[in-house]
Amino acid sequence: MANTEPAGRPPVVDLATWQAARDELLVREKAHTRATDALAAERRRLPMVEFDGSVKVVGPDGPVPFLDLFQGRDELVTYKHMWWDGAPHQGQCEGCTYAAWHLQAATAYLNARGVSLAVVTVGAWDEVEPFVEFMGYSHPWYSVQGVEGPAGGDMGYVTSYMREGDRVFMTYSTTGRGTEVISGSFALLDMTPYGRREAWQDYPEGWPEGNGACWYWRTDVDGNATWGPTGRPAPQWGRPGATAEQTLGRQGHHH
Repeated sequence: MANTEPAGRPPVVDLATWQAARDELLVREKAHTRATDALAAERRRLPMVEFDGSVKVVGPDGPVPFLDLFQGRDELVTYKHMWWDGAPHQGQCEGCTYAAWHLQAATAYLNARGVSLAVVTVGAWDEVEPFVEFMGYSHPWYSVQGVEGPAGGDMGYVTSYMREGDRVFMTYSTTGRGTEVISGSFALLDMTPYGRREAWQDYPEGWPEGNGACWYWRTDVDGNATWGPTGRPAPQWGRPGATAEQTLGRQGHHH
């Protein structure tokens, strides 16, 4: 029988042949897992930065000390969500939406393990509050507008903290692709045949061409990826009152 498979695509084989190739890859995957565990062990040994836990941030109950974000627990993880001042909901950061949407599911398990989770952003609380309500987020949000140092600072980061009584320490922070671990759909996409379909990734010859990074983070009402005038961050279409918009609304921004 002639081989009619497209040139460059992975071969089609029987289950035993596939299992042998899969087992070979598994050796490397296990090594990667052990390397990740070793990095986590080093992360736990990083030095810490102490800062003033009484610095005020703004939440549903008005200004409160940063210490309140711990909710009485000894550990805290925050996601620092970028904010575009004056923008409508569909104009807020789609990448940060990607992260924050995934984080909702993590909260219960983090809390059970004694870790609090909060999302902080540099937006003004009177803009942030209706956005959080629209998105239906159940995890705590706070405005850190004007707050410098470990409690605030640059957005787009995952930052970890611990406390001893009223003493507060920053222990770890990561940005860029370091934040991918909090968004589980990345890992699932990396297990699929076509991956993320992003042009920078290494694909077999003949596989569908990749698009620009993050191309599927905004969609139209039918779920088709688009960054056009009717595009919204993908989860927003399921929210009550979400309608097609004609602007991304970026009148200004904070980073």
